[in-house]
Amino acid sequence: MIGLDYARTMARYNRWMNRALYDCSARLTDAQRKEDVGAFFKSLHGTLNHLLVGDSVWMGRFVGPVFVPASLAQELHADFDELRRAREAMDTRILEWVGSLTDEKLAAELRYTSIVNPAPRTMPMSLAVVHFFNHQTHHRGQATTLLMQRGIDPGVTDLMWVAQQDGPS
Repeated sequence: MIGLDYARTMARYNRWMNRALYDCSARLTDAQRKEDVGAFFKSLHGTLNHLLVGDSVWMGRFVGPVFVPASLAQELHADFDELRRAREAMDTRILEWVGSLTDEKLAAELRYTSIVNPAPRTMPMSLAVVHFFNHQTHHRGQATTLLMQRGIDPGVTDLMWVAQQDGPS
């Protein structure tokens, strides 16, 4: 389904886009970031928190320790600066994990317990990796919309530009 180059590119894209989103989000007040604007996770802050929750869940499945949030909307960090530091640490963790992937690991099966419907699951690791990065992209798209609604243009967000925007991994 995918190869190591895909996973490495997506990990770099993830870090690059998260940096841009947090830079843009820092231009808002805490109240603006947390205002319920009817987004799926209510606010920009809620969306950024959900991204970290989702990544924590999947990284727990990929490498441990298992992370089971109280909900997929759980607020991990109320403070924006703490949330940003946790995001940066997670992006570093993702890059390190992707650097450890091999073709054999991508071809293996992932076994985990679903949070939404607590039952054992099995899926190809390659599909889990695609889902992991697709989930991030999906919710970052929501975050960029929330920023645009506040008059903040996050700039170029296309995957094809990551190599030119992001220096060495």
